[in-house]
Amino acid sequence: MVGSTSHHNRSMGACFSVNHPPFQHNLTIASAYFSTTFTGLGLSSNLIALLVLIRAYQRTHSRSRSSFLIFLASLVVTDFMGLLVTGSIVISFHVTHFNWAELDPRCHFCNFMGMSMVFYGLCPLLLGATMAVERFVGINRPFAHSTHMSKSRAMFTVLLVWVFAGSISLLPVAGLGSYHLQMPGSWCFLNISSQSLDMFFCLIFSLVGLLSLTLSFVLNTVSVVTLLRVCCGPDSARRQRKHEVEMMVQLILIMITASVCWCPLLVYIAKTALSGKDPQVLPLLLWLRFATFNQILDPWVYILIRQAVLKRLCPGGRWTRASTVSLYPTLIRTSGPTLRSEAIRSSLVKAQVKTTLL
Repeated sequence: MVGSTSHHNRSMGACFSVNHPPFQHNLTIASAYFSTTFTGLGLSSNLIALLVLIRAYQRTHSRSRSSFLIFLASLVVTDFMGLLVTGSIVISFHVTHFNWAELDPRCHFCNFMGMSMVFYGLCPLLLGATMAVERFVGINRPFAHSTHMSKSRAMFTVLLVWVFAGSISLLPVAGLGSYHLQMPGSWCFLNISSQSLDMFFCLIFSLVGLLSLTLSFVLNTVSVVTLLRVCCGPDSARRQRKHEVEMMVQLILIMITASVCWCPLLVYIAKTALSGKDPQVLPLLLWLRFATFNQILDPWVYILIRQAVLKRLCPGGRWTRASTVSLYPTLIRTSGPTLRSEAIRSSLVKAQVKTTLL
């Protein structure tokens, strides 16, 4: 009996070398109820948000607004697909109680889910940092932004983010790290271990996520300070800018949501891998639920923080249609010589165009 058991363990794939079925557990947080509820809420919320964004995109005539909506839509689609792919696997496990080792002896299915978890986990953080860069340039260098950030470039930037996140998720397949079945047997994820390759991949995953959040925080802080300097100046009554305020409020809330939901899991993975201790099931599942909340809460930022809602919350606000570029003279006076030189270059270009037309 012992010999047959050891032979069975050797015949299983590498993804079952740490945890292998069958599992015995009674964790409420790992129940089918939690998985179904989280997946259902997330899918419906992202679907509603996508419809709202499509309508907003069809009505907008601002290039900067269009680019920002493209980034938001890509974030919604990414969250939706992440919940659809990973949630369907987890729910299928709870419904059918399939045995991973029998269904997937070569670990192809487990590797696919592990790659999906890493890809759809990093994409929202990377897209959040990308939107922070876009808004930083749009507020601090509006002429350069309006010239270079077209819809096609925004889509190309989103594609680059997806390729980068996908490349990181493929590293274990190439031999750097590994994906393993996780307790209670319903999902696969990176192997949190102090072994050199596994630890290196854990640190890559954690540091990329934490650096994305840090970059978002720094750039969003600078953008908000610049926006406040312009909006709260001596001519603030004629400089209410609904698009810039709306986009920055949305971006700040996206950053706060991502930080609260993802930081515990990212820090826990890095800390556990560096400490050499085995990951504990309950904390890992708890922080994973926190990260899943990000995919549920994100779309409500787009649904609730819109001009129509803001008008109802603040009916006395002056929601005019002025944009950053149209209000640029005030921004020049408050933002130093670099911005002035950029404005001069733009004026010269416009003068050259007029001369050519004449």
